[in-house]
Amino acid sequence: MTSEMHSKKIVHIDELEKIVKKAKSQGKRIVWTNGCFDLLHAGHVIYLEKARALGDMLIVGLNSDASVKKWKSPDRPLVKQLYRARVMAALACVDYIVIFDDGSPVKLLERLQPDFFTKGDDYSVETMDQAERRAVEGYGGEFRFLSGVPGMSTSTLLARIRGDKK
Repeated sequence: MTSEMHSKKIVHIDELEKIVKKAKSQGKRIVWTNGCFDLLHAGHVIYLEKARALGDMLIVGLNSDASVKKWKSPDRPLVKQLYRARVMAALACVDYIVIFDDGSPVKLLERLQPDFFTKGDDYSVETMDQAERRAVEGYGGEFRFLSGVPGMSTSTLLARIRGDKK
């Protein structure tokens, strides 16, 4: 990572695990969310601010370029992972970012055991990734499904840019 790309908020899981353990020992509540965050927009920012308001520290699990390509489409991400992470790091509501390659953050959830696991309200406990659900339920974490901004998603924005009629 070049010096202009560096941010102390972008951390490796081993370092983040130590940070989280210390914060928990101080009674702090940890909030987790994850996603691609390809083309950061107002819907993302509002969602992240709501997530951060639930606790004392917000950690964003950022899908790596390889996982975005696998789960979204061969044309994604539009923005490379280090640039996406750097933009996320500029947000006051985001405390830490960890980039992960797996399609699911289950291993990270099991290591960090955040108090709150947040997702958009287009999900529910029944429709979310069930491995993630079992991991969070396994250590006693709580789910929060946060409302987004209607019509504001990266997919919707890309369709508008392409001129798709919807």
